Amino acid sequence: MKSIAHDIGKVFQPIFHVVGWLLAFCYSLIPNYAIAIVLLTIIIMAVLTPFTIKSTKSMIAMQKLQPEIKKLQQKYKGPENRQALNEEMMKLYREEGVNPIGGCLPMLLQMPFLFILYSVIKGLANKVLKHGVLTSLPRYIPTSSKMYRSLIASHGQIKAFGMDLNLKTFSVHSSFAAQIPFFIFVAVAVALQYFQMAQMTNRAKKSGTTLPSQQLMMQRFFPVIFAYFYLVIPAAVVLYMIISTLIRIITQDLMFRTGISNPNKGKDNSLAPGEPKEIPAIEAKPVTPKPSPAKSTPPKSSGQKSSTTRPATPKPLQHPRSKTKRKRRDR
Repeated sequence: MKSIAHDIGKVFQPIFHVVGWLLAFCYSLIPNYAIAIVLLTIIIMAVLTPFTIKSTKSMIAMQKLQPEIKKLQQKYKGPENRQALNEEMMKLYREEGVNPIGGCLPMLLQMPFLFILYSVIKGLANKVLKHGVLTSLPRYIPTSSKMYRSLIASHGQIKAFGMDLNLKTFSVHSSFAAQIPFFIFVAVAVALQYFQMAQMTNRAKKSGTTLPSQQLMMQRFFPVIFAYFYLVIPAAVVLYMIISTLIRIITQDLMFRTGISNPNKGKDNSLAPGEPKEIPAIEAKPVTPKPSPAKSTPPKSSGQKSSTTRPATPKPLQHPRSKTKRKRRDR
């Protein structure tokens, strides 16, 4: 087991030195270990923010697909239809461009960074035995840096605001009062993770969509799992998790407010499957009445009366016998 950890450490050695150099640079700007870790966290989150946006879109897309997924589950019930159900669900994911594990991406990306930062903090407090005396010998940071000189002067203690950030919650502390801030760090980190996941839940409730079972399970168990890690890692790494979670909360809130969280924004099929499309209203243009064409009247002659002439009424037809009667009368 130790050989495996040693081999993994060799692979990450260049990354340890890069992160250590960044941390020493941040400390040179503001000579405070806690503030330097905060600045380093902001730099790391600037790199991870595109992945956070992508994973948030994926989680929202999964929420919108829940009605279709439930229909497939009702259609392919039973263990004998399990393969057909998986094939239809994968087909649905491909058609909608959704990654079912995309929502777990930020948590998965945090794991290597936790390991890297843990190793760097451990390297900062590194001590070696010289002439029978433990001497501070920081690793992964430039020997000419201001942080290196400060660590040598403090004998490897990473003190900020009265806390040694190299210590863990259950490390040996000078008193119980000195241990309380470490418990507060763990409680704040867990509470912020619950709050971040509650953002997604509340948004889903407002939009009337149901959360996938995988996401609900992740919301319940991930903060509990991370709470255990927070108890056994240095306070400096817990501080990193607090700041990174705060940045993700702010990022998600801005995404919801600006509409960037819409997974299909910019596409033609911007609505969820089965959602009725709205027909855009057509603006009614005012109809201007056309002028009626003037009737052409023939020019009047000088002798013609101006009064309107009535049409001649046809004379009634006379019966032929009336003519013979008139002739006899004349005789």
